Amino acid sequence: MSVRERQALLPGATLGVMGGGQLGRMFVHAAQALGYSTAVLDADPHSPAGLVSHHHVQKAYLDADGLQQLAAVAQAITTEFENVPAEALRTLAQSRPVAPSGDAVAICQDRAAEKAHITASGVPCAPFALIDSDVTLASVSDALLPGILKTARMGYDGKGQVRIQSRAELAEAWASLGGVPCVLEQRLALHRELSVIVARGVDGQWVHFPVQQNLHRDGILAVTEVPAPDVAPELAAQAVAHAGAIAQSMQYVGVLCVEFFVVKATDGSLSLVANEMAPRPHNSGHYTIDACDVSQFELQVRAMAQLPLVAPRLHSPTVMLNLLGDLWWRDGVESPPAWDAVLALPGVHLHLYGKTSARPGRKMGHLTLTGADAASVRAVALQAAALLGLPAW
Repeated sequence: MSVRERQALLPGATLGVMGGGQLGRMFVHAAQALGYSTAVLDADPHSPAGLVSHHHVQKAYLDADGLQQLAAVAQAITTEFENVPAEALRTLAQSRPVAPSGDAVAICQDRAAEKAHITASGVPCAPFALIDSDVTLASVSDALLPGILKTARMGYDGKGQVRIQSRAELAEAWASLGGVPCVLEQRLALHRELSVIVARGVDGQWVHFPVQQNLHRDGILAVTEVPAPDVAPELAAQAVAHAGAIAQSMQYVGVLCVEFFVVKATDGSLSLVANEMAPRPHNSGHYTIDACDVSQFELQVRAMAQLPLVAPRLHSPTVMLNLLGDLWWRDGVESPPAWDAVLALPGVHLHLYGKTSARPGRKMGHLTLTGADAASVRAVALQAAALLGLPAW
């Protein structure tokens, strides 16, 4: 059954999600707020989404019985994680509407295919080369050095990436990554990092959130600010247009995030290149729960249920801080951060994901700060960061 053949699914139906992490948890909350029942497929009996869903199918993503159970209970299905096997989504699509499609997710799962699609959409990306053999390794252009070597598949949050300066380092890095297919990207003069989240419906209509200005630390998102404080309106409009073009050319249905680099040329001019895309709600869009009248997760529900997609409105300037497991550890002892002090600040919204153990680098929650103006929100965000032991920016 193709997504295009279905009618709108009204509240009271059951919506399914592949993956039980925090994105699935927030999707489940949004669906339930609209009156839907929910079903999660995830093998972990303690998965954050599974713990709050009406149904939890505790099976692996490619388990035939698990997929059949999910399809039996859910009238439409989405994914919360780009590394859910595309083949599982294609199997589900034989009997249920699936958004985004397995084909769209497959593009996002492979960096080479992703970059080819971005380029075909008329959107620039960083110069790159595919390395999948000794021959392609030897033929890499010197113009791509220094660069960043990334595994073509299964990479996220800085995983599967190595910075390299020379050909010798390139060969060593490829060997250290197991000789799997990789993409070598030229290292650019990075000025800013942005992201744009769009939602596109079956009918081709699409809406978007404001451009988000992001700061990463060790490859993991640390801070998101909206409105983007250092981005000119013309550049922001270009980023939105690029994200829409990528979604349209994929005939995408659902929520899609496109991450961009702002590159500064030697003459001081700024330009955009697309970095990568995520076929799901995105960490940089978590602020939408508290700072917008429609969140990215509600738009995910609306798109898969074929409900109207309304243009979201940012009603409050906002800063979002990622909360990693490192914050739970002090001098080798695990203890929770001082939430009482943080929650005493004005405009603070704490979201913890229900994960049972804190590990360094693990996303445990996020903190959203809202207020009347961007300056005051930033000031409070810096206070919250200091209380948590996070560096200023």
